[in-house]
Amino acid sequence: MNELKETLKIHHLRSTTCREDVLSTFIKRKIALSHGDLEGALGEQYDRVTIYRTLKTFLEKGIIHKVLDDEGLRYALCSHRCSEEQHQHDHIHFKCSECGQTNCLENLHIPAVSLPVGYQPESFNLLIQGVCPKCN
Repeated sequence: MNELKETLKIHHLRSTTCREDVLSTFIKRKIALSHGDLEGALGEQYDRVTIYRTLKTFLEKGIIHKVLDDEGLRYALCSHRCSEEQHQHDHIHFKCSECGQTNCLENLHIPAVSLPVGYQPESFNLLIQGVCPKCN
């Protein structure tokens, strides 16, 4: 797939089979995935350390971002061109209580929060739980 190789090239990454397979899984699923989800999807092709290193590299390069939900850490594709220097992910995440899928709601931004004096925010994470349109 040219899209896979192009995405890796844009982020200054060498194209490897593992990177292409992990990226392809994110593109096909269109939801936030955990390390375990990726292990299940990719079978025994890659060991857990190789998948972990791929996720770490993708995070550093701005291909994916972290999503925290009630079950732990997941990862989702960055919808716009993020880079090593800047990630723009102040949006809401939604986890369906029926199917368990966690999705980015890119068009809904986290409302402004006034923190007490002395607190300096570095990132925001807002998770809404409920029933998604597919399960409703």
